[in-house]
Amino acid sequence: QLLEAKASLSLAQAQHALQLQQAKAQISNMVPKKQFEQLQNTLREEQCKTQQLQESLQQQAEQTCRQLVRTQEEHEHLLEAAVEQAEGLEHSLRNAEAVLAERAAQLTDAQAQLSRNKLLIEELRGENRRFAMALQAAELKQKNMEEKNQLLEEQTSALKQLIGKITPASLS
Repeated sequence: QLLEAKASLSLAQAQHALQLQQAKAQISNMVPKKQFEQLQNTLREEQCKTQQLQESLQQQAEQTCRQLVRTQEEHEHLLEAAVEQAEGLEHSLRNAEAVLAERAAQLTDAQAQLSRNKLLIEELRGENRRFAMALQAAELKQKNMEEKNQLLEEQTSALKQLIGKITPASLS
């Protein structure tokens, strides 16, 4: 029984030494109460800061989201305005093309009229030359006729003189 008691005591001492060692290890790993309270305060402060940062990030995210929505709406409005402006420009371009086509047609008509007028002018010049030559010929004929008239008048005068001389002589 003594041997059993010694063995039991020995086992109990060993277990106690082991527990004591474990307790010492736990104590050495343990933080003093003041330091623990400081760590708890620091943890609370960090948790508060973290929560504030999360709230700030949430607000920034919401603000960024709202700003993105506004920017998207602005871009949509700008796009709509650009589309309307492009449609207006396209309409203006079509109108300008129509006006240009009309002007081109007018210019083509005017050019055709000009060509016809040039032909008429050439024809009139030709007729004018023919009239000028006919006028010259008529003037020449008139001059010849005047000369012949003059000659006839002279002959008539000479005949009158001759008759005037012959008539008194035949009467006597």
